[in-house]
Amino acid sequence: MSIHAQLPPETEARLVAQQRKLTISSILIAAIIVILLTLPLFFVFLPKVEDTQLGIISYSTTTEETEVNPEQKITRNIQPKPTSPPSSAAKVIAADTQSLISIPTQEFDFPDTSFDSSLDEDFNSGWNTSVNSGDISGFKSIPSAMRERCSLEDRLQRLAKHGGTPECEEAVVRALQWLKKTQNLDGSWTDQNQAAMTGFALLAYLGHCETPNSAEFGDSVTRAIVYLVDMSIQNDGRIANDYRDKHWCYDHGIATYALAEAATFCIKLGIEIPQLNEATKKAGDWILDNQHDSGSWDYMYDRTGTRGGDNSIGLWHIQALKACKHTGLWDEKVFSKPIKIALKYLADGQHSDGSVGYQNTKGKENRKTMTGGAMLAFQMWGKSRNSLVTQGARYIETNAQFIYNTEHADLYRHYYHAQAMINVGGSSWEAYNKMFRDELLQNQYKNGSWKNVGGGQNIDGAVVKFQGRSKLAKHYRTCLAILMLEVYYRFLPSSEG
Repeated sequence: MSIHAQLPPETEARLVAQQRKLTISSILIAAIIVILLTLPLFFVFLPKVEDTQLGIISYSTTTEETEVNPEQKITRNIQPKPTSPPSSAAKVIAADTQSLISIPTQEFDFPDTSFDSSLDEDFNSGWNTSVNSGDISGFKSIPSAMRERCSLEDRLQRLAKHGGTPECEEAVVRALQWLKKTQNLDGSWTDQNQAAMTGFALLAYLGHCETPNSAEFGDSVTRAIVYLVDMSIQNDGRIANDYRDKHWCYDHGIATYALAEAATFCIKLGIEIPQLNEATKKAGDWILDNQHDSGSWDYMYDRTGTRGGDNSIGLWHIQALKACKHTGLWDEKVFSKPIKIALKYLADGQHSDGSVGYQNTKGKENRKTMTGGAMLAFQMWGKSRNSLVTQGARYIETNAQFIYNTEHADLYRHYYHAQAMINVGGSSWEAYNKMFRDELLQNQYKNGSWKNVGGGQNIDGAVVKFQGRSKLAKHYRTCLAILMLEVYYRFLPSSEG
């Protein structure tokens, strides 16, 4: 038998109450301790949270934040060999880096193809007229001697070699920038004879090796080409703004010349411009199909009239056909007969003093302005040693004058003179270069255009509407001046052939 001690009920109740109080107190104390330990940590981390929020706020500079941020990230993280970005990202990359991609291409654009003329019988040497779309660089189809002039270094070397100066190159670049600023929204230039004026500007760009791939001028070149392509396609090959004007043959000849050179560049470089080849083919076929029986080309493309055409019209078509030949879009045989009779027409009109006039009126004085053009035509088609060329050079040496602020500043005439005389070379070229170069440089405005010729006097031989202060006149003379200053590298003199 055991004995157990038992607490009185009052004592037991007091103990239970005391235990409950101790438990509550312990919980409260623990809670306070937790709070006291957590509070300092809260103050430590609070500034970091605020800094992060402020950073986000300061970055938000556009209402389209969710669209802008991903584009910035894609552009910033472009790698030389990217890993399959999404299609939307690819579009952003292409748009944001177009000019960067074009910069090295500028060094590899190729020069004006029609000016192989200086190579005489070797004029076509190195040209592959077949279309090779896989040869994007064009290196395999363009002669090295020609592509070398498409870098600044080589242009400056050619300038120095042939009597030019760095100022000539600077003047050309300023002028091309002026053309860029004055181009119409539809890709044309001026408010009259836009087809011809666009052709002139495009020739000036191509003469400096500017193509649709060029960094600074690629957009201007592309829009000019598209303008001429559209006009050719819409008018079954004809390129002019007013077909009721009997002079529209000038527009067509100049525009076709430019379009064919552009086509050659694009074919060799693998540049795709919709319907360019078709438009060029149609325009060239129009020239081939509408030659006058005399051998020249006439107003309204009259093929049988008694006037028989004239050398001013004919020379643009002769140049255009040479550019067409380089495209490779025709069988070369189609040019043989048209050019044979065209050159004969020029030779038949040469005067005894070596000059060639506006029309073939032998024995009569008729503005002997086409002497250089006739020489160039023979040079372009592999006949630099023809007597017409040698006699014409003697005439220019003896009679040519170029003083910008006098009547002797017919840029149209001297556009041909410069090209023909650099091909003759030697002392003939040295004398002519000395005559025109600095006169031309000194009369360029700072904005890149050229001031009016003649100093108020009527120009001997120039077309009246192409003089003065009009938009057309300024554009016309600026393009001719550019082409004259590009002759140092646009041509490859026969001595280098």
